[in-house]
Amino acid sequence: MSSRSWLTALATAATAIAATIAPAAALPAAAAEPSATQARARFLGQATLPHKLQFEGTTVGGLSGVDRDPWTGEYVLISDDRSNTNPARVYAARVDVDADGVHDPRITGTKALRRADGTTYPPNSVDPEEVRIDPLSGDLWWSQEGNRAATPVQPSIERSTRAGAHRSTLPLPANYAITPDAGPRGNLALEAITFDAAGTLLTSVVEGPLLEDGEESTVDEGSLARITVQTRFGHVLAQYAYPLEPLFAEPKPDPWGPDTGVSAILADPRHPGRYLAVERSWVPGWNYKVRVYEIDVLGASDIKHVRSLATDGDGVRPVRKRLVADLHDLPLPVIDNVEGLVWGPRLPSGERTLVLVSDDNFAAEEFTRFIALAVR
Repeated sequence: MSSRSWLTALATAATAIAATIAPAAALPAAAAEPSATQARARFLGQATLPHKLQFEGTTVGGLSGVDRDPWTGEYVLISDDRSNTNPARVYAARVDVDADGVHDPRITGTKALRRADGTTYPPNSVDPEEVRIDPLSGDLWWSQEGNRAATPVQPSIERSTRAGAHRSTLPLPANYAITPDAGPRGNLALEAITFDAAGTLLTSVVEGPLLEDGEESTVDEGSLARITVQTRFGHVLAQYAYPLEPLFAEPKPDPWGPDTGVSAILADPRHPGRYLAVERSWVPGWNYKVRVYEIDVLGASDIKHVRSLATDGDGVRPVRKRLVADLHDLPLPVIDNVEGLVWGPRLPSGERTLVLVSDDNFAAEEFTRFIALAVR
């Protein structure tokens, strides 16, 4: 059997799996399961990289996505530099995680990401946000958020070789496209992606509500983002509504408005349809709040044919969610702009580890920080 036929067979099997977790949209309306009062994660430790660390002619910073290489044990990290400081790029890193914490994070390599013509991305032509290692081929799949501007840069999911060469672009659902009156909001587009079903499916999340799906979260009520489950060839199997939390505080006067949404999603390989999600919020005058939730699409409505959750969303049941960790409850010196999440090594206790990474935005007052948690 050819490799493509083998992958197609896997994708067909994955479609059958997805069908068991994608019920019809005609379910009764229900709110998301209330957040658990007891978090389920144990803090192991944290470590930081020096600000504006120089490595092979690049400035290390803006690390907004992370994955762990199953073949080497190293981590791959993507910078959200829009090719303004250096060309869009990924890094390799060694990060030692054990029951005693996080030790000696160090960058070990870097590769520029390249366009189909072999050139690097020019300034402001791309906004890399998340990276995942293909469990079948070892290639890099990465999301770029796009930009709602006079000349929009459309969100995309790209596939590159480990050396950074372009392979392909994944077809995305039509409602991921930026249009004048619909699609993702500026800076709330496509960040989070994850492989599931052993690599035959790719799940993504639009960070905040689409324009047609209603307003952003306020202190009084949350909002709805969209999760999309696709085959690795682009066929959309299902979309689900993800209930974002209300703002954690009333914004203080500031030129920049609040920013809240899903910055990372991570499939649970033991439970089809179950994920971990990072909700990252920034509120002017209050800084960041970061929470990790376990979400489950079982029982959620398939909304791929729902044009607008604001006007056509009656009877839609969102995914269930349960709190895993609120970083404010952990002994951290500061809550950072956490944007990356990946499974780390298993501990002798049998616990799995989670590794989170924060994006310093290339700002002196922020940090590139690795945080390790243990979960059952």
